Amino acid sequence: MNLPNKISVVRICMIPVFVLFFYLTAVPYHHVIAAVIFAAAALTDLLDGRIARSRGLVTNLGKFLDPIADKVLVATAFVLMLTTENIFGLFGNWCYIAGALLVCLILARELIISAFRQIAAASGLVLAAEKLGKYKTTFQDVCIFVLIFSADFAGTAGKVLNGIGLALFAVAVVLTVWSGFSYVLKNKQVLKDTAH
Repeated sequence: MNLPNKISVVRICMIPVFVLFFYLTAVPYHHVIAAVIFAAAALTDLLDGRIARSRGLVTNLGKFLDPIADKVLVATAFVLMLTTENIFGLFGNWCYIAGALLVCLILARELIISAFRQIAAASGLVLAAEKLGKYKTTFQDVCIFVLIFSADFAGTAGKVLNGIGLALFAVAVVLTVWSGFSYVLKNKQVLKDTAH
């Protein structure tokens, strides 16, 4: 197993540690620690991809591990945040319900695009990543970090941080949906090819 793939495995192994600290209420500022662990795991995505491309270490295993690690990390974070009232529900039940519905939308988009890529791969097509998708990932990662980080702070500071996180989340949702539609429309030949 080469270095980029090892980094992807490390990212996957960081997920249970992230989950542990998210719920480890006996530890002061456990949400802050969880947020830092999430950020570190998310940053390894930049590292393994860069190393793989610069050193010519792109492998089929890496093409499988890298997106799986990313999707599981982000999906886990969004689901965890729904289990804590003071993240999506700090400004009321309506905010929590809206957050839950939008998280479902994000997860549905990721599943649809993953299936779309599988169809393309089965047809022998390689689909290039879009910049819009990279912006989407960045906003998702940043909003998750800020929202989880904010959960350990009460009063005005907590509300301000949470508000910033929710604003970033709204942008992430727009980019997630937009990039999903854009990706399918630009690669619609995949669906045409499979129709024959």
